[in-house]
Amino acid sequence: MMRPNIYAGNFVENMFDDFFRDPFPPTPPMHSVRSVNQMSTDISDCGDSYKIEMDLPGFSKDDVNAELKDGYLTIHASRTENKEEKDENTHYICKERFTGHYQRQFYVGDAVTQDDIKAKFTDGVLEIIVPKIEKKPEVEESRFISIEG
Repeated sequence: MMRPNIYAGNFVENMFDDFFRDPFPPTPPMHSVRSVNQMSTDISDCGDSYKIEMDLPGFSKDDVNAELKDGYLTIHASRTENKEEKDENTHYICKERFTGHYQRQFYVGDAVTQDDIKAKFTDGVLEIIVPKIEKKPEVEESRFISIEG
């Protein structure tokens, strides 16, 4: 059922304003809500490793990068879509563009190195294999001081 919205005491005059409005607007902060929705992630335990599968529909391999720093695996995905279609006879009612930056971060441990992690991107799904590596306890070495005399 279409009904006009009321903004600051005035009725919306254009019915298309209601038609194109999102019925479930995101709650602030918008970037954090949208990033979780856009980067749906499944993590499975494969015994000696973890498998992370992340849905990134509409992104290409070049739009996505992964970084390992201080034991945290950070996945960045960013894209700008700007379709310029020029036609003198077209009168737009609604014209939208997409620009977005999404990020997710996972703690994988301090013992995991960049070379240990394997990743591939196929059909909008990023698959990352992170081995389970436990940090070896550091054994304190005895250091002797030479005594002259």
